[in-house]
Amino acid sequence: MKITPSHRLYGFGAILLMSLTICSRKLGSSGEPSFIVPLVVAGIAYLLAIRELFATPKFPRRVIFIGLLLAVLWQIPFLLTPPGSDDDVDRYLWDGRVQRLGYNPYVVVPSDPALAGLHTPETRTLNNPEVPSPYPAGAQLFFRAVTAIHESVFALKAAFVLCDLAIVLVLLYILSCSGKGTHWILAYAWNPLLATEVAGSGHIDIVGVLLLVVSVAALGRRWRTVAALAFGLAVAVKLLPIVLLPLYWKRVRVRDAALAAAVAGLLYVPFFNHGRIPIGSLGTYVQRFRFNDPVFAMLERVAAPQLIVGLAVLVGLLTAFWLRRENSRWNSDASAWPMAATLLCAPVVYPWYLLWVLPFVGSASTVPLIIWTVSIIPTYYVWHLRTLGRPWLVPWWIMLIEYGSVAMAGAIVLFRKSSRSAVARDSIY
Repeated sequence: MKITPSHRLYGFGAILLMSLTICSRKLGSSGEPSFIVPLVVAGIAYLLAIRELFATPKFPRRVIFIGLLLAVLWQIPFLLTPPGSDDDVDRYLWDGRVQRLGYNPYVVVPSDPALAGLHTPETRTLNNPEVPSPYPAGAQLFFRAVTAIHESVFALKAAFVLCDLAIVLVLLYILSCSGKGTHWILAYAWNPLLATEVAGSGHIDIVGVLLLVVSVAALGRRWRTVAALAFGLAVAVKLLPIVLLPLYWKRVRVRDAALAAAVAGLLYVPFFNHGRIPIGSLGTYVQRFRFNDPVFAMLERVAAPQLIVGLAVLVGLLTAFWLRRENSRWNSDASAWPMAATLLCAPVVYPWYLLWVLPFVGSASTVPLIIWTVSIIPTYYVWHLRTLGRPWLVPWWIMLIEYGSVAMAGAIVLFRKSSRSAVARDSIY
């Protein structure tokens, strides 16, 4: 029997299903070898599947359907498994709860003894209880809406999984409109970070990613008002996509941009504190929080944290500006690099932050970013080290694996691109 690309893809899907199912049983003990090892196996299977997507121009529809079905199957055990005791989703639950009780999440501090009666068993173990919430207004209103329906961690996780499924539908629409093979939807749907960080731990980033993908789809169809509004709402969920602004230059009208800015601004009105725009613990986040930050750590020796964060944003904006100037035609893949450039210089690079680039990795130029979504997996080991009383630091050898893999992939991509350019020049002469 001849082994076809479809058979190989089925095989990698089966490996992903088995390894991620095993991984889901250790979700509460994130970072232990019993969690990381099957997750690494899933990551390797994912990369091998990506190679098949590059090598095969088209797959039958049934292969894509079964591939998406597998993705649903391995997310179910993560959805049904409680996350870690101090995951961010507990903070989301608290923020939604206190809003409905009439409090401002940018002002109240969860560890305040006077607020002890507001806690539930799920919120008592939220992380960093000594500071108010850092999440933008769009995220806060999402927390409130979901907890109004049902106040539980499971409800929030289920809402995030629905956002993930909606992204799949929008990406399929983008792929069909662009003429690109729809099998590339598996580059998104099969990434292990979706299982661990959306269905498992539950992170608000996926809501912003959905809005950004909707914006990209609308921009491709020249629905400029929708594109601008969805982009503004994405920024109101997490600030990272603000670096994509240059990509929208002259692609949306000034009135659309003004409307988007006004709508995003209005989201903050319910949270005004004595006429001031609330930022909660965002300043504390910049000043104190560090994780997986080799570039930031190096620059912090010579400059203030606020300045370096500004530099990180500037790097992303300049990357977007360069991409906008180099290619006048709209290309959704261009959205990945400005955000990745900013993250590279950020003070915190958690695995779930890479969810933002995941929908836009579907070409040879984004291979380094595909690699990054897998090479970042060993950083989970820090959670295990913390339980052993070790410092909250990513060991140097893990950073070497993570960023060294990305650098090597980038060098290979640049070498192949320069080789093709040289061959093209030689053919002219």
